[in-house]
Amino acid sequence: MCRTDQSVPEPGEGQDVDATDAVFTSLLEDSAEELYEQAPCGYLSTLMDGTIAKINTTLLEWLGLERSQVVGRMRFTDLLTVGGKLYHETHFAPLLQMKGEVSGIALDIKTAGKQRMPVLVTSKVKTSEDGDPLLIRTTVFDARDRRAYETELRRGRQAAEEARRQSEADRARLQEALAVLQQSLLPAELPAVPGMEAASYYHTASPDLLGGDFYDLFPLDAHRWAFFLGDVCGKGPQAAAVTSLARYTLRAAALHNTNPVNALTTLNTVLHDRYTSGEGRYCTAIFGVLQPDDGHVEVHLASGGHPSALIQRADGSSDYLHTPGGMLIGVLPKATFTAARARLLPGDTLLLYTDGLTEARTGPDRTLYGDEALRTFTTTQPAQGPQALITALTGLLASFGDGLDDDTALLALGPTPLATPGVTT
Repeated sequence: MCRTDQSVPEPGEGQDVDATDAVFTSLLEDSAEELYEQAPCGYLSTLMDGTIAKINTTLLEWLGLERSQVVGRMRFTDLLTVGGKLYHETHFAPLLQMKGEVSGIALDIKTAGKQRMPVLVTSKVKTSEDGDPLLIRTTVFDARDRRAYETELRRGRQAAEEARRQSEADRARLQEALAVLQQSLLPAELPAVPGMEAASYYHTASPDLLGGDFYDLFPLDAHRWAFFLGDVCGKGPQAAAVTSLARYTLRAAALHNTNPVNALTTLNTVLHDRYTSGEGRYCTAIFGVLQPDDGHVEVHLASGGHPSALIQRADGSSDYLHTPGGMLIGVLPKATFTAARARLLPGDTLLLYTDGLTEARTGPDRTLYGDEALRTFTTTQPAQGPQALITALTGLLASFGDGLDDDTALLALGPTPLATPGVTT
């Protein structure tokens, strides 16, 4: 006969609690041991002399060794390359002894096939309750991906550095080529004019860009000399092309007709016809003729939209030779140009310049230097001839610093200065 009132015991009811705990403990130990053995990083424990007492399967597989070959038979340093051993002895071991632990030290271990494997090593000394060192627990991380990344990073940096050096070399060659081209647009040196002194200076605002300022001085015949100074709108190769065209047009025009207005008119026609169908190109310029005479120099010049020439007199005064109304060259098919005449006596200097000088920015508020400041500066300089004035203006340009952001051309002409009493040359 069956008993229907017999109760069914709950799970665990009537079982040995201690036996259950033992099962769970065993499972946990098995899991911990499996995690230790198959971890994605290497583990080992060594005695204080470095003898390996325990090592996991992961590290053994990296090394290509059996456990029996390692445990109790090898020391940690036996796993390292020659360089790794040296670093361990000189840095790793002393740091571990002093601090009790080291973290993330880069070493190389010897793998199967005698290959070198980069690793990151972290070690910590395990001590007793009394603080006595017992053993060293070490974790070894595979650093091959990191080493590959660092190698690629170094390669990238080296490539970038090489590219930078190549770029600097290319820039230097470009600047050299631009300097040569810029010089080809200017006279190599001013010719010697009997009874006169001439001086010039060219300031390049940027070594990477061709400027459009130009000047020249050349003979017309045995008694007369032509000069000009101008400024082409813009910079770069296009401006250089206009500069070259302007120089040779003015030279050719002067040999055909020495009248300054006619020379500028010819240049206006050439520029307008050349660039009328595309981007407009124009310039400003002063063209003149010098005729040395007995003790003085006659000057006949014309201006097309250019700043007025400045005359420094031997008596210490300075003033502009005004040429109002002169139009830009190359803008319109017909243009009006203004002529002027002057006589230069010994000690006088005729100064021509481009607007980079008067449009320089000065002072904390970066105001324009201006025409009046230039006249005042010239007045304060001793009247010692063209070269002395150009030297003084060169120093002035240098004093502007980054306030001088445009090319500047200077041309000074005048009768040979009188000898100063008591001074021999």
